[in-house]
Amino acid sequence: MDMRFSPEEEQFRLEVRDFLTRHLPQDIRLKVEHGQRLHKQDYVRWQDILRTKGWYAVNWPEAFGGPGWSPAQKYLFAQEYGALPCPPLVQFGVNMVGPVIYTYGNDEQKQRFLPRILANQDWWCQGYSEPGAGSDLASLKTSAVRDGDHYVVNGSKIWTTWAQWADWMFALVRTSHEARPQQGISFLLLDMKSPGITVRPIRLLDGDAEVNEVFFDNVRVPVSQRVGDEGVGWSYGKFLLEHERFVISGVARSRRLLGQLETLARARTDGVGNSLWTSQAIRLRFADLQTQLRVLELTELRFLSAMNAGQSPGVAASILKIRGTEIEQAISELALECMALDVAAFDEAFLDGQHGTSVTADGAAAAGPAYFNLRKVSIWGGSNEIQRNVLAKQVLGL
Repeated sequence: MDMRFSPEEEQFRLEVRDFLTRHLPQDIRLKVEHGQRLHKQDYVRWQDILRTKGWYAVNWPEAFGGPGWSPAQKYLFAQEYGALPCPPLVQFGVNMVGPVIYTYGNDEQKQRFLPRILANQDWWCQGYSEPGAGSDLASLKTSAVRDGDHYVVNGSKIWTTWAQWADWMFALVRTSHEARPQQGISFLLLDMKSPGITVRPIRLLDGDAEVNEVFFDNVRVPVSQRVGDEGVGWSYGKFLLEHERFVISGVARSRRLLGQLETLARARTDGVGNSLWTSQAIRLRFADLQTQLRVLELTELRFLSAMNAGQSPGVAASILKIRGTEIEQAISELALECMALDVAAFDEAFLDGQHGTSVTADGAAAAGPAYFNLRKVSIWGGSNEIQRNVLAKQVLGL
């Protein structure tokens, strides 16, 4: 296993760092640094900057408009991206449904949907989880009954991130109740403006409403918007989740957040005027997290080496998702301890990106909401408990 990067790859890393540093808008940078909420226009504006450079669909092959980067270039881009306070890329279109369409879609679907995803014109959301089908996704009940050249969709989805902004949804729906549950699921593309679709926001513990319930009442969806064969949607959905889990570890972002927190801990004092950094217990917590991040980074590099040799990580990519989300949660917990009672300074105006409020931007105002919000990361994309079971069966053979 060779973990060294070539001189050309190191030069590419510097090019990425320079471009991102120079072109990240200052107002968006400040929102990310201070833990404030980003709005749709923030994401779209930043992704347009990346699109203009040709660095939006970085995982797409050149044949479909991507840069055609090697696995090493994709990895280096992700590392430099996470090391700066860049907004997270909205994955649903460009890194989730896009690869499904160009891998399994027909020519008409590729021509219709891929250019608009590539141009950052359509906002997508993911219709997987249901009130009774989350980690056990095969038990989903949202039905799609064939009626001529349409499906009639009834049911609901839940925890649908940013559905309130979405133009389209890709959804797993049940088209058959025969045989095994997984064999009766199909993959549909739904226009969110279709009659019969209702979006209802769910307000979370951090006060935000980024997720939603989505209800379908006799929604007519053309059969031409089914990707691949009927009843094979489970396979397409698994393909999509493997893509999602490989980009979810967030080592560079977590390292940046831990570095910011260390700076704050060194500057803050305890109840008797001593720097938090004089506490051996605090320093050991930081050292432990730094070690965990390094181990996770080495695991990523091991996968990268395999990919350079033409091998796919497959379900083993779940390791990155599990450990990455656990470390992210641990950093948010440490932030609460460092900020102590100052985390009570919850200010909706500040979190919504309005500067000039009475809340200081030293990290305390966003620490509580971030902690609450990040409880989700060990659940979405397949709960960590389920992923451990998958790894035990398919990787360890237990």
